[in-house]
Amino acid sequence: MKTCQFKLIFVTGSLILLSSQSAKSQSVTVNTRDQIVKAVEQAKPGTTILIAPGTYQGGLHFNGLQGEEGQPIILAAANKENPPVFQGHNSCFHLTDPAFVELHNLILTDASGNGINIDDGASYETPAHHVVLRGLTIRDVGPEGNRDGIKLSGLDNFRVENCTVERWGDDGSAIDMVGCHDGTIAGCTFRYRGDVAANGVQTKGGSRNIVIQRCRFENAGSRSVNIGGSTGLAYFRPKVDGYEAKDITVEDCTFIGSSAPICFVGVDGAIVRYNTIYRPERYVLRILQESQGSQFVPCRNGVFRNNLIAFRADETRGTVDIGPHTASASFKFSKNHWYCIDRPDRSSRLRLPVVETSGSYEADPQFVSAEAGELSLKDTSPVRDAGVRAK
Repeated sequence: MKTCQFKLIFVTGSLILLSSQSAKSQSVTVNTRDQIVKAVEQAKPGTTILIAPGTYQGGLHFNGLQGEEGQPIILAAANKENPPVFQGHNSCFHLTDPAFVELHNLILTDASGNGINIDDGASYETPAHHVVLRGLTIRDVGPEGNRDGIKLSGLDNFRVENCTVERWGDDGSAIDMVGCHDGTIAGCTFRYRGDVAANGVQTKGGSRNIVIQRCRFENAGSRSVNIGGSTGLAYFRPKVDGYEAKDITVEDCTFIGSSAPICFVGVDGAIVRYNTIYRPERYVLRILQESQGSQFVPCRNGVFRNNLIAFRADETRGTVDIGPHTASASFKFSKNHWYCIDRPDRSSRLRLPVVETSGSYEADPQFVSAEAGELSLKDTSPVRDAGVRAK
């Protein structure tokens, strides 16, 4: 039988209970901002800092917070049913050069810059790595300008799980990645308005091997997922290698609204599959090249397959918007189901850059309750092998 030892420590004049099951695993409960700062300063690999319910001032900046493999440093709600709220400042949290660090079940709100900022400290050859963001709620960031809910720069081997981001900057992103690699964004929800220039999730600046899966995008800016983008050359991590983004996968996600739910922008290979796209406002997807110069390949090698698209002819301008200087003929379309809600007979009138393979058209997919946002399919649906897959 495991035993748990306890000891009492003083942090800035307050008594804190610290429990330890081993020399490498311990937890400490804190209930003031000063205690949080002190506990982080004293944290060792394996330390869990449990933050009591309450409202705390934002602007917490931690530099070089380093756990170890199998022994992360965790900042978490002491009671996830009543999570602590971090409010205000430029960023509620800013982590520079973290490794093996996790944040769980926190609320971040009213930041004027980014809700949370994680970066490599401009040391491009030594990225931040092994960071987990789980169960965070981030809202009301900015609200104007290029302000992000979650800003990730030079971060490798990361997961963003079961987070909710609502109302970020009107020209920013819910999650903005610059030069990030080997990451997963899963089970998250993004809500905003479709009439602003903002993005939902953006992967750019040399980002590679990113998976976006089982997320929900509700009017998440004009581009719900911006695969690629436009980045100043000095900010690519670790260097310009011909693309804004490469080997990006978007799968099993639900999209409601947005001017263009899916955008391939300066991409060298990406897969968009098994998603449900409902009532896009202008285009279903765009293929663009915003970063110019001989160091970039034209946007190419995108795959769009097994998606379910329900659109209205009186809302969309077209299926695909193709910009100049792209290699749109290198894209592949296959096994998508297309349904024009107001004119089913027009479901197959698509303007794709290439001929689609094994597409299906016109049949009502039979959503459970589309107007209520429930886009799962009834058992009687004629759609097979398209749209979000059952778990």
